[in-house]
Amino acid sequence: MARWGITIPFAGSGLDRELIAELPSLGYTDAWSAEVNGNDGFTPLALAAEWAPELRLGTAIVPVSTRGPGLLAMTAATVADRAPGRFLLGIGASSPAIVERWNAGEFVKPFARTRDTLRFLRRALDGEKVTEDYETFSVQGFKLERAPKTPPKIVLAALRPRMLRLAAAEADGAITNWLSPADVQKVRDEIHDETELIARLFIIVSEDADRVRAIGRRMIAGYLTVPVYAAFHDWLGRGEMLRPMHEAWAAGDRAAALKAIPDEVVDDLIIHGTAEQCRARVNEYVENGLTTPVLAPLDLGDQPMDQTVRNLAPQ
Repeated sequence: MARWGITIPFAGSGLDRELIAELPSLGYTDAWSAEVNGNDGFTPLALAAEWAPELRLGTAIVPVSTRGPGLLAMTAATVADRAPGRFLLGIGASSPAIVERWNAGEFVKPFARTRDTLRFLRRALDGEKVTEDYETFSVQGFKLERAPKTPPKIVLAALRPRMLRLAAAEADGAITNWLSPADVQKVRDEIHDETELIARLFIIVSEDADRVRAIGRRMIAGYLTVPVYAAFHDWLGRGEMLRPMHEAWAAGDRAAALKAIPDEVVDDLIIHGTAEQCRARVNEYVENGLTTPVLAPLDLGDQPMDQTVRNLAPQ
């Protein structure tokens, strides 16, 4: 089945109940949440489970270090029971800013913490009583009072080979981000052909390329200066193109950092143009090996978000 997902809540219009309920009839198969500094990752999906029972639902992603393992299992079990067989739990290491500066946690051994959390969740969501000393935490006698009848699939945020290989070996799929259609094959080469590969794709429906690129540069500078994303794009082969941005950013010259981002990079990583052109670009990702595109349309105020969502529906 060809998948066509979208991010909820919608940018600019939040949790629009009527629009979410309409998504299946428009051709959308999935609704995925995120968790940064807006809505939490689970509440929108619990609501969408009731409003659009045909949709597959997923978190992309919730961090493994901002909740304790037991709380993460309990929250996932709650949503899994609201959407049996339709919920995918996407987890990932996140970043030092989110884990430490915003949530008073510890961002240590991100690969190991993600691996350990995956292994714990597998057992806990299957209803096992878990007593285990993992590398990054210990659990003594945890058992869900109500394990979900259908344990959710678990997918991992993965940007580079080690985490991608973990996702292929032990999880049910991989979630990636901030890549071009041409990059998909390099990511796909690290995982099995049958492994589900999911990516959130930022979309601006606008033919004003200068305006789009100005917005795109701010987004790219905010994300790709984070060490994990910088390393990802070094691996993808954009290290030299992005070096001037990184140098200016490190020197504290934000204006120069934005100016240093080439148009080519913006056009690679931000989908823009007419709705028809945007849909065609999404299909390029799918043709190159992406299993599940998750559209993330941005709100420029040019047209209502509900119209944008309808215009971007698969044809």
